[in-house]
Amino acid sequence: MNKGLTLLSIVVFIFQGVESFGQSQTYLSLYRDQLPYFQELITGAHYEDPPNSYVGHPYLLGRDFQDGILTINNVSYTDVPLLYNMHEDELVTFHPIYQEKIWIKPEKVEAFQFVEGELFQRFSENETYPHHKNGFYEVVSDGEIKVLVKHYKKKAVYRETGRVTYTFLASEDFFYWWNGEFAKIKNGNQAMKALRLTKKDIRNFIKTQGLERNLSLQEYLVRLVNLSQSAEVEFSGFAKQKGHDN
Repeated sequence: MNKGLTLLSIVVFIFQGVESFGQSQTYLSLYRDQLPYFQELITGAHYEDPPNSYVGHPYLLGRDFQDGILTINNVSYTDVPLLYNMHEDELVTFHPIYQEKIWIKPEKVEAFQFVEGELFQRFSENETYPHHKNGFYEVVSDGEIKVLVKHYKKKAVYRETGRVTYTFLASEDFFYWWNGEFAKIKNGNQAMKALRLTKKDIRNFIKTQGLERNLSLQEYLVRLVNLSQSAEVEFSGFAKQKGHDN
């Protein structure tokens, strides 16, 4: 099959509904404009699922593809079939011609978002953090100070009678991000200190805004960011904490 026609078919199938180029621009002109880029993206390696003997899966939303938005070079492509592998920190799409899963080169991806609403961005910082890998983090709060969640799955030995295999255990870590700097947050006290807030600030905040007792750590981090950004003093960076590391 002609390689040009094959690539054109791939682009039309995977990246339908490209809002950034307007309704008047044809897929053929889009293909011609973006040909060098799409060659690099779509010719990513063939992706292999984990062995069927494994218990569970490494994906965020299950084994089936979910429609999403893929952002590359500040262009957002809609209705893209996506899988996010939390164990490998990889993004996977589907090759319509050869009916196979294709690994998308992570350095090409700026952001992706699922229909359910989860927004992920790729960050180049935080490389000393052991689960950083390709740098995809969920963006929970997208202000000047961001609240990020790193979702990951660890592969662990799974034993049952007459069988030894592997399974995937899900976990997550929380971070504040500001101006290229990460601060890993494990509890509310760390969150308060990282943002240079005092206990008095928190007490006043509780009096005026209220905080539910069963508030999750994620929501608490968002509330504290809102508090810190409403202060009259401009934020100048995270406070260093003893024993804090990634």
